[in-house]
Amino acid sequence: MGNLLWILFIAFALAWFWQQRRQSEFAKRFIQQRCETVDVQLLSIARGSQTYGWPKGPINIQTRYYFEFSANGADCFQGHAVMKGMRLQEIYMPPYPVRR
Repeated sequence: MGNLLWILFIAFALAWFWQQRRQSEFAKRFIQQRCETVDVQLLSIARGSQTYGWPKGPINIQTRYYFEFSANGADCFQGHAVMKGMRLQEIYMPPYPVRR
């Protein structure tokens, strides 16, 4: 019985890790697309805080991703994106100077 519990625990941990990787890849794709759309350079992405819950529907992992971007190559601004499961909930970019 103890071995079965360990196998279940390891399987759960691997599934959780796999879902986190998938969510991170989706977030990176969404952030890159937004930066290309508004014509800024993406500098870096980092995963921030996470919350878990299932008040309405299946278990969801909500994660905030922080990213830095540059409008002209000399400045740096920080925005964030919120992912709930595999869906983008919000993306925020502070005001920045527009290139001409």
